Amino acid sequence: MLLPPKATGLAAPAGVARPWPSVLATWGPGERSTLHAHHCCHLVLALDGELQVRTADKSPFRPGGAVVTAPDVAHEIDASGARVLLVFIEPESDVGDALAQALGASTIEVVGREAADRLRSRVAAPAQADVAAALPGVLEALGIAAPPASPRPRHPGVRRVLRHLRADAGGADTSLEALARVARLSPGRFMHAFTESVGVPLRPYLLWLKVERAGAAMAGGATLAEAASAAGFADAAHMTRTFRRMFGVSPSDLRRRSQLVQDR
Repeated sequence: MLLPPKATGLAAPAGVARPWPSVLATWGPGERSTLHAHHCCHLVLALDGELQVRTADKSPFRPGGAVVTAPDVAHEIDASGARVLLVFIEPESDVGDALAQALGASTIEVVGREAADRLRSRVAAPAQADVAAALPGVLEALGIAAPPASPRPRHPGVRRVLRHLRADAGGADTSLEALARVARLSPGRFMHAFTESVGVPLRPYLLWLKVERAGAAMAGGATLAEAASAAGFADAAHMTRTFRRMFGVSPSDLRRRSQLVQDR
């Protein structure tokens, strides 16, 4: 459903912050990011013009109409002067598993002009856009219209922990010992199983959840200070530094997006 940011329901009561949903999309003015990496799948589609992407400092930029990145892949995008649709896909979701299958061995996919035109055809002109109605078509064009035939294998204890963490509002005990008990594994075995199942160690994943909670709170209308507090950051400055490292832009950029779409 398409909702204005302050009506998304993502801004929870004071002191409570939920992670953003499995698929979250925003659209608005494009910009240039610094080199960064985040634990989510990511589609950036230029609604007009084109964008450029590179995966390392001083490497050549590659032009395209859109780019899709796998989780935890360093990239830098220059979409200055274009309007863009950004879709963030939680990699441990069914949609994330389907996108991983669609990407195959690729960690980053630059979409050419013709394929980008097909994606744009699913999105109306921004003045009339119903991005929520268009989003299933955009995902279908990327080959992720349905849950994957064979979801990525994950340890059942890790799946329990992931459900536990995402159902929590940020106040649970996230110590290794506590989460190992949820997983019903020894701490050492849990650490190994978590990294193998998720692709990143536990602590970076917990930091990513904080970023999700802060981003969702800001999309719901929270100030930077309110979002930082609700998500468990020491202060807004700590949150801003983490956002810049993971997204290559400041957290206030999320607040400037004109629309927010969520699909649970």
